[in-house]
Amino acid sequence: MTDRTDRGVLAGVIFAVLLAQVLLYPGVDRLVRTLGATTDLNASMWFLAAEFGAFVVFAGVWGVLSDATGRRTPFIVGGAGAGAVLYALIAWLPGAVSLPFAGVLVLRALQGGATIAAFSLAMTMLMDLGGGHGKNMGAAGIAIGSGTALGAPLGGQLYEIQTTLPLYVASALSLVVAVAALFVTDRAPSDGRSGLAATVSGLKQRPTLGVPYAFGFIDRLTAGFFALVGTLYFRETFELGPGETGVMLALFFAPFALLQYPFGVLSDRIGRTAPIVAGSVLYGLTVIGVGQAPTVTIAGAGMVLTGVIGALMAPATMALVSDLAGETERGTAMAGFNIFGSVGFLAGILIGGTVAGAFGYAVAFFVAGGTEVVLAVLALPGLLRLEKPAEDAVGG
Repeated sequence: MTDRTDRGVLAGVIFAVLLAQVLLYPGVDRLVRTLGATTDLNASMWFLAAEFGAFVVFAGVWGVLSDATGRRTPFIVGGAGAGAVLYALIAWLPGAVSLPFAGVLVLRALQGGATIAAFSLAMTMLMDLGGGHGKNMGAAGIAIGSGTALGAPLGGQLYEIQTTLPLYVASALSLVVAVAALFVTDRAPSDGRSGLAATVSGLKQRPTLGVPYAFGFIDRLTAGFFALVGTLYFRETFELGPGETGVMLALFFAPFALLQYPFGVLSDRIGRTAPIVAGSVLYGLTVIGVGQAPTVTIAGAGMVLTGVIGALMAPATMALVSDLAGETERGTAMAGFNIFGSVGFLAGILIGGTVAGAFGYAVAFFVAGGTEVVLAVLALPGLLRLEKPAEDAVGG
C-alpha cells in the first residue's frame, strides 16, 4: 500500500476504536445499573476508571514490545480481537451467571488492556509514515474526533433501544479493526530489533518528551472529566436523556474532528508552541464556562467552542512527540504519550467524580478547567525551549 492508503486505513482503525469506546458514555449510569451496580456516579466512575487504568499499565508494554520486535500489526490484530471478545462478555456474563459488579470491573480492565494495543500502535504506525508529522497526527486527530463525535449521539440512540446494545456494537467494531489492520503495511523500523532494554534506554535519553507528555496529560484530564462528570451534568442539570446527552457531547467532538487535520498542517508551518499554549489556556477557560452555563443552549455553544480550541492544540501536541522521538523509539514514545494521556483521563474521572460528588458540578468544572490553565502555564517554559522551525517539523 502507499502511504496515503495506509494513512486512510490506520485512521479508520483509530476511528473504530474510539467509536466503540465512546458508545458507552452517554448512558453509562444506566449501563452500570444493568450490570449490577447499586450507585450511579460512583459506579460509573469506577467503570470508566478500570478501562483507563489498564490503558496506563499496558500502553507502554505494547509500545516497547512493538519497537523491540519490529512489528506493529500482530499486536493490533490480537488486541482488537481480544477486545471484541471482552466487550461481548461484559454485556453477556452479568445476566448469564449473575456476575458481581466487581467481576465486571475486572473484565473491563482486561478489555482496556487489549484495546490500547490497537489504539496506541495504530497511532505509532501513522508516525512511521512519511508526509509530515503534523499531517499524520492531523489524520489521527480527525479519526479520534470523528469516532467520538459519532459515538456520542449513536451511543445515546443505542441506549434508547437496549441498555447493553452499545457493548455488542463495540464488540463488532473491534472485530472490524482486527481485520482492517491486516491490510496495512508494517513499516516498523527494522533496526528496532535491539531488545527491550535498548528501546527503553533510547527513550530515557530524550527527557524532552516530558513536555508533550505533560500537555497530553492536561488535555486528556478534561476529556475524562467530560466523559463522566459532563455526561451526568447534562443529564441531571438540564434533565436530558441519553440520546440528547449524546448530541451535547457531539457538539464538542464534531468541530474537534473536522478541524484537526487543517490545524495539524498549520502546526507544520508555524511550529507547535502557539497552538499548544494558546489552545490549552483558552480550552481551560471555556471548560469553566460550560459549567456555569445557565441554559442548555449556552452550554451547547460552549461545547462547540471547546471543540474548536481542542482541535487547535491536539494535533500539534501529538506531532511534537513525533518531532522529538528517534525513528526506532516512536512506538515507545507514542506509548508514553498515551500513558500520560490515560493517566490524565483517569485523573479527570476520579478527581471530577470526587469533586462533583462532594461540592457539586459548578465547582467540579472550575477545578477541571482551572487545572488545565495552571498546568499549561507551568509547562510553557519547557515548551519554549523546544520550539523548532516549521521546516524542521515538516521534514521530521
